[in-house]
Amino acid sequence: MSKSSIDKALTPEAFQNLKVKTPPSNTAGFRGLKAATSHAVKYIKPGNILKITQNINQKGGFDCPGCAWPDPDDDRSALGEYCENGLKAMAEEMQKTVIGREFFAENSVDELSEWSDFEIGKSGRLAEPMYLPKGATHYQPISWEGAFAKVGNHLNSLSHPDEAVFYTSGRTTNEAAFLYQLFVREFGTSNLPDCSNMCHEASGSALSETLGIGKGSVTLEDLYKAELVMVIGQNPATNHPRMLSALEKTKKNGGKIVAINPLPEAGLMKFTDPQNPVKMLTGGTKLSDVFVPITINGDVAFFKALLLKLLEREEEKGGVFDKTFIKEYTNGYDDFIADLKTFDFQDCLEVSGVSKEIFEKVFELVFNKKKIIICWAMGLTQHENAVDNIRELVNLLLLKGSIGKEGAGTCPVRGHSNVQGDRTVGIWESAPQAFLDKIEAKYGFKPSTKHGYSVIDAIKAMYEKKAKVFFGLGGNFISAVPDTAYSAQALANCNLTVHVSTKLNRSHLVTGKEALILPCLGRAEKDFQKTGVQTQSVENSMGVVSSTTGVLEPCSDALMSEVAVVCEIANATLKAQSKINWLAYKDDYNLVRDDIAEVVNGFENYNTKLQQPSGFYLPNGARIRKFKTKTGKANFTINKLPNWKLKEAELIMMTIRSHDQFNTTIYGMDDRYRGVFNERRVIFMNREDMKLRSLKEYDVVNLKSEYNGVIREANNFKVVGYDIPKNCCATYFPETNVLVPLDSFAHTAKTPASKSVRVTVEKV
Repeated sequence: MSKSSIDKALTPEAFQNLKVKTPPSNTAGFRGLKAATSHAVKYIKPGNILKITQNINQKGGFDCPGCAWPDPDDDRSALGEYCENGLKAMAEEMQKTVIGREFFAENSVDELSEWSDFEIGKSGRLAEPMYLPKGATHYQPISWEGAFAKVGNHLNSLSHPDEAVFYTSGRTTNEAAFLYQLFVREFGTSNLPDCSNMCHEASGSALSETLGIGKGSVTLEDLYKAELVMVIGQNPATNHPRMLSALEKTKKNGGKIVAINPLPEAGLMKFTDPQNPVKMLTGGTKLSDVFVPITINGDVAFFKALLLKLLEREEEKGGVFDKTFIKEYTNGYDDFIADLKTFDFQDCLEVSGVSKEIFEKVFELVFNKKKIIICWAMGLTQHENAVDNIRELVNLLLLKGSIGKEGAGTCPVRGHSNVQGDRTVGIWESAPQAFLDKIEAKYGFKPSTKHGYSVIDAIKAMYEKKAKVFFGLGGNFISAVPDTAYSAQALANCNLTVHVSTKLNRSHLVTGKEALILPCLGRAEKDFQKTGVQTQSVENSMGVVSSTTGVLEPCSDALMSEVAVVCEIANATLKAQSKINWLAYKDDYNLVRDDIAEVVNGFENYNTKLQQPSGFYLPNGARIRKFKTKTGKANFTINKLPNWKLKEAELIMMTIRSHDQFNTTIYGMDDRYRGVFNERRVIFMNREDMKLRSLKEYDVVNLKSEYNGVIREANNFKVVGYDIPKNCCATYFPETNVLVPLDSFAHTAKTPASKSVRVTVEKV
């Protein structure tokens, strides 16, 4: 009997051989160099390793498909502009093993679902289009023409375009993303959910409201010149390791660093640059001046405590707030101060879980510095009050005048390499009317103005059978989304699921009645079209658009670029009634960029600008104190403390990545910087919480979450005692995504609350 889609979506419960060691106090260095090298040698063809390391993130080379951390504008390291996890990403995407019809003939969908995510990902590069017919147990080969026709027939058989969902991963380039949203809008829907819905959507919502742009305001140079950098709710050593080099420059130039996080991540404590022989021999650089072990979701409370103390000093002596900046550039100051005074300092500090001693250290730094940068990631954005978290950070920066000047500002650190660029060029379920008007003026059709499905809306629509076709341009949808069991059933309810991918992942095993896997080129591979090898472009986390050109020969002759796939599907679906010559775009990507230049603000003379070796900066009003908000000024906001209390025996759980992981991609089974090896089914607990529950190291437990009367379960996890605040715990995703309620999400942003899940722990 075939396994259910829910069973296929859940990671196998089998244990490996768990070993726990004392977490290191230093990162990168010799161990990082060794780990990166071993992955490259094991998984990449020997002849490709040198080409990759010489060209990744270099001017004229290709952009790393991992994180979106920016490259230096000026000279770049001759030893390579990459990190340990960047090379792991290349080892994953440029695997020497290639899989096609023989692999799928030998392995059924049910059998593959029994593999771990690590085994699935390392099975090899996809070599040809594959099709899973209704009721079949194995994928089988299909021609590209047959695949395009099948997608077109399914889409055209829908009773309304809104019955289709078009998802986008953050690895998609600007060119592919622009064409994709253009096709979707000409098809007649705005259903364009993307991975930003699950990570930094709350950042975009908060920053747009307060500063007039949903992006950060700083550059890499600003980090070097900051007097104080606050790093909140993020783990740079794993998720964007090259950020540590920038923080090292902050320290070298006299700046201070405060790390605020429930876990004492090693990368924020000390960093040894593996490209600096002197640092390798002398032991590296201490980064954090103060580590703040905040309770999960205690951030608004902690910042309110800081704001109250700053207000007290301002009213005592003056000169604490930048009154000139506040008067000229901000709105809502008086209402904000009046609301702030309704809170009690001691109550806020208690809710934050931070000691008075540590608080005072942070306060003195904030009080004495004028150039402040606040960096954050999903530790702040994946809560029901996530938008409040970011708005409160902005309140602090506005009071200090730390917006729109050198060495100061906002720095949301994006995850996937082009997630910010995708939004910029139109991947948005609620695009501004001005953008839609430009589409209409350029192409002659009227795009839908209806608010499309975000990720959570799309899952509900598929579950309720209101959406019947799912198309994923990259990504591992089922392993990224919350409420795994519900989401798996949602996908199973579809008539057709389609994934454009470089390699196998679990989403290919959780299918609709029919399914297609369409293999595409990797970022490092040459993209041959009629006019020659094509160049594409991406936007990094700080708003710089740069070129990316592959250097390796494609691993299979049957691969297509994402641009070509989109063009062919648009042509097969829209046919003669389309107002656009889709096939012309795939022959020459310069034509795509010419269109982007006409439609998207900031891309004028796109093809010319892209020839600049370091790329070019997009306009950023917050960077120059031109705040394009409804008031025309930067807005103070009023934010509440999170309104929840744990029941007896409950813990608040946050999902996290291991060091051998990027998003849903599992590079290996170790979490070196947390001292965990050979296992992912673990729960990190405060040792006092363990004692209260009569638990000891390595005990096996089952986890349950309850939300609005619905109980969700995840079984077989081993307990690991850790330095995490009381009443808090942490687990890896996607293993515990099944516990994250679909209807628990950030207000106004719908980012899943994966960092604040209430759970109980039951010993097996």
